Amino acid sequence: MPILILLMTVAISALGAGPAKQQYYEIKIYHIADKTQEGKVDTYLKEAYLPALHRAGIPIVGVFKPVEADTAFGKIIYVFIPFKTVDQFMQLAEQLQKDKVFSEAGKPFADAVFSEPPYKRYESIFLKAFMDFPQFSAPEFSNSPSERIYELRSYESATDAKAVKKIEMFNQGGEIDIFKKLEFNPVFWGEVLLGSHMPNLMYMTTFSDMKSHDDHWKAFGATEEWKKLSGMEEYKNTVSKASPYLLHPTSYSDF
Repeated sequence: MPILILLMTVAISALGAGPAKQQYYEIKIYHIADKTQEGKVDTYLKEAYLPALHRAGIPIVGVFKPVEADTAFGKIIYVFIPFKTVDQFMQLAEQLQKDKVFSEAGKPFADAVFSEPPYKRYESIFLKAFMDFPQFSAPEFSNSPSERIYELRSYESATDAKAVKKIEMFNQGGEIDIFKKLEFNPVFWGEVLLGSHMPNLMYMTTFSDMKSHDDHWKAFGATEEWKKLSGMEEYKNTVSKASPYLLHPTSYSDF
């Protein structure tokens, strides 16, 4: 068993599986150097990886890229994979190894020559769904994927205690309810169990276009519920760094 998978197994087991209804998510982030690598990753995801995930019982997978105005444009590809249980996540690697169609379709990507790698590096973030938003929700839009704005946010906290309070703010505090009321089309909220910026949480909201994105956030900041919640002493200084990432779904993304 690869050392990374072994370490993840130990860490997740120590945390416990939690309520069965709460899903788990993996966000894979491919760092690419140029259009050539971007094309190779796109081909692999579209023709090999996503079809294999579908065959493995994961019918909906999201693939996203930074908007054109972002300095990360052309440098990063995000893949969002939802799992029903930790076991489903842990069993995926073995399932893919047994998938002969995947092995053949992904061979050029997996066996790329040393001097022509398909990516610079990739990282993986593993999350557990929030109690008050236990299942991810794929949005439905009728316009072109290139117009849609999907906002992925990462909130880092100074300490574990502050992170717990921020998660409480979303759940028991009612912050998630404000997003729902204002129809932010949320995809997920998740506590990061394994990642490089812990302690932190991540969530994604979606919009038909940039104007809708801007209008929704303007309305959010103006609500009395948010003003009251954000002013509560117990929830102050729960976020030490907020990192928003504006993304477009790819043409082959499942949502």
